[in-house]
Amino acid sequence: MDHLVHSDGKFQFVDQGKGEVLLLLHGLFGALSNWSAVVNRFKERYRVMIPLLPINEMPLKQAGLEGLVKFVEEFVEWQNLKDITIMGNSLGGHLALMYALAHPEKTKRLILTGSSGLFENSMGGSFPKRGNYKYIKERVEYTFYDPKTVTKEYVDEVFETTTSIPKAMRIVAIAKSAQRNNMASEIPNIKAPTLLIWGLNDTITPPMVAHEFDRLIPNTTLRFIDKCCHAPMMEHPQKFNDLLEQYLEQNGS
Repeated sequence: MDHLVHSDGKFQFVDQGKGEVLLLLHGLFGALSNWSAVVNRFKERYRVMIPLLPINEMPLKQAGLEGLVKFVEEFVEWQNLKDITIMGNSLGGHLALMYALAHPEKTKRLILTGSSGLFENSMGGSFPKRGNYKYIKERVEYTFYDPKTVTKEYVDEVFETTTSIPKAMRIVAIAKSAQRNNMASEIPNIKAPTLLIWGLNDTITPPMVAHEFDRLIPNTTLRFIDKCCHAPMMEHPQKFNDLLEQYLEQNGS
């Protein structure tokens, strides 16, 4: 991550630019660096903020969606943020959905990309095996259309996480929490205008999931990116940013 990471008490976060807030939430195996291209593109006109979710550090009893949403709520309150455009990938999208429902007064827009919340094929169908680098590499590559998108550094980071028993236990607990938390009955109540940017070749949350979000959430715009899997902002950053910028301009900056 080229951007300065601030550390203040319980929070580590990126905070770039000034103006209207874009709050970005990464996924279960995500990192601040997943959003580098978004930060670079939008920091001149927006205040782009990315809290590092405490997925690997939170107490095991709190390791679930509720604990993570509470963390996001505390971060927003601490920073006194208002009129937020909240954007999430994968698990981060699930958290964004929950936050938008709980705090419609603070949520100006919602952006989802490869979001869980309705259905997800977690890690390609199984939880991560500890200590097997080849397996972890295959599972990480499974989330990208072009395996060359995956850097060795990223695979190493996921592998290191999964070799730690406490971290692996938290990941499994959070993944199971997400799978249990189907939001089909709740998301028709979302008030914020919502942009869905999806990989047409997503193997984790397939295109049918995007269509279902589009059907259930009242005010949506759905866009697909071809030859793209579960993390469009990483695989096709320019296309992703073009769609995002067009949407932000059309829906009032």
